[in-house]
Amino acid sequence: MGSPSFSPVCVHIRWMIRRDMPEVLQIEDRSFEFPWSDEDFVRCLRQRNCIGMVAEHDERIVGFMIYELHRNKLHILNFAVGEEMRRRSVGSQMIRKLVSKLSYQRRNRIVLEVRETNLSAQLFFRDHGFRAVSLLRQFYEDTPEDAYLMQYSHESNQAAQPVNRISRLAG
Repeated sequence: MGSPSFSPVCVHIRWMIRRDMPEVLQIEDRSFEFPWSDEDFVRCLRQRNCIGMVAEHDERIVGFMIYELHRNKLHILNFAVGEEMRRRSVGSQMIRKLVSKLSYQRRNRIVLEVRETNLSAQLFFRDHGFRAVSLLRQFYEDTPEDAYLMQYSHESNQAAQPVNRISRLAG
């Protein structure tokens, strides 16, 4: 981690606005084999319970997250950091911001699905306290690939309960 290209950067995290979409789409296209289209983002963000968040550094969008508000949980639908800013704590700052929205009384967990082949995402979320709680067979429409349902629980006693399948993958 001594390399200057991997030094942490401080980002400003704010709500996503329409003007952010070209930069968000650029990160999306470069990050995923099956990226969301502009229409996918618009359709999602028009829903009342869907929130977009961006991370800004030097007046540039360097990461984004789309999540849904549910009665007792937050559900991450899409999350990416621009390639040149990865491993510089941008994603960590965004996850901490989302975790700060949890409470014991109401929304007490965060869930997301991660492709079985996306080991870097699995390890990133595991390092941030998420655990694989189930395997979702043939979850994606674009491939027959399975997904892991990963969960972060605000309640410390629940965090130890789910089976940690990710460590078996990495080992």
